[in-house]
Amino acid sequence: MDSWTQAGAGPLAVPAAGSPRPWPGLAGRDFLTLSDFTPDELAGLLDLAAALKQEGPVAPGAEPLYGKTLAMIFEKPSTRTRVSFEVGMQQLGGRVLNLSPRELQLSRGETLADTARVLSRYVDALMVRAYSHATVEELAEAASIPVINGLTDLYHPCQIMADLLTIREYKGRLRGVTVAYVGDSNNVAHTWLLGAALMGLHLRLACPPGYEPRPEVLALAKTLARDTGATVQVLHDPVAAVRGAEVVYTDVWTSMGQEGEEEERRQIFAPYQVNADLVAHAAPDFIFMHCMPAHRGEEVTGDVLDGPHSVVLDQAENRLHVQKAILLALLG
Repeated sequence: MDSWTQAGAGPLAVPAAGSPRPWPGLAGRDFLTLSDFTPDELAGLLDLAAALKQEGPVAPGAEPLYGKTLAMIFEKPSTRTRVSFEVGMQQLGGRVLNLSPRELQLSRGETLADTARVLSRYVDALMVRAYSHATVEELAEAASIPVINGLTDLYHPCQIMADLLTIREYKGRLRGVTVAYVGDSNNVAHTWLLGAALMGLHLRLACPPGYEPRPEVLALAKTLARDTGATVQVLHDPVAAVRGAEVVYTDVWTSMGQEGEEEERRQIFAPYQVNADLVAHAAPDFIFMHCMPAHRGEEVTGDVLDGPHSVVLDQAENRLHVQKAILLALLG
C-alpha cells in the first residue's frame, strides 16, 4: 500500500476502495465557501493536497475513488476547473460526467431542487460552476450528495485553496504572509478575504472607489480574523497595498457576465494595472500570482506575468492537487 506523509500528522495511508478514509470529518459535506470550514480543516486539506502532489497519480490498484462518479455542471466556460477536476477524478480511480444546462431538463424548466434530487440517485458528488451563488446553495440544499462550488459570482473557494498551497510552497508558511490583491473586488477577492482571515495572512485589497467588496463579506472576514491574528484592509492606493508585500495578486478587470461594462472598467481600473513600476514597491522576493485567464496589457503587463517572480503556472497546477484532496475528503 502506498502512503502519503501528512505534515505534522505522520504517514497517511491510501485506503483501498471502499475502506474507511483516514481524514474523518469532511465526508459528505458540501464545499461552497471557505467560511464553512475551520482553519484546522482547511490546513488538513492543504496537507493532503501537498501529499497528493508529492505522490503523483495513485498506483494501479489503490484507486481510492474507484466506482465513484462526479457530475459537473458548467454554466460558464472553464479550462482549469474542468480539466483539473476531470483529471483528478480519473487519477483517483473515479469517473466524471460533464453536463451543460442545455443538456439537462433545467433548460426546459425543471427546478434546481428536482435536478439535485435526481442526480443524487445517480452520482456521488456534484461540482457546479454557476453565475449565481444562490444556484449552488439551492442545489446543495436539495442534494443528498456533496456539492462543490467550482465558481460563482460570490466565491471561488477551490481557486483560493490552490493559491494558499502555492504560497505555502514558496514562502514556507501562511501565517503572517502579506498579500496585496490589486484590482476588482470579485469572487476571487471575496474568497481571498475569507481565506486570509481563516489562515492568518495579512491581506491588503486595493480597488477603485465604488468597487469595494461586499460589506457582508468584509465584515465576516474581519470577524474571522480576530481568532487568527490576520488583518484585512481595503485600500484605494495600489502602491500602499503592494509596499513590502510578499505576494502580489491580480485578476481580470471584467469577470464573466460583466462584458457590457468592459470599456468602462478598462478606464476605471487602468491605475490598478500590475506592472514593473508597481511591483518595484513589493518585497524583493515577492511572488506574482494570477488565477488566469490573464489579459496581458490590461490588469498585468507581460513582463510581470512572464517574469522571474511569476508563479502562475505552479498556481494553476495546484488546482489539480487541491481538487483531488477535496474529492477524497468529501467522498471518503
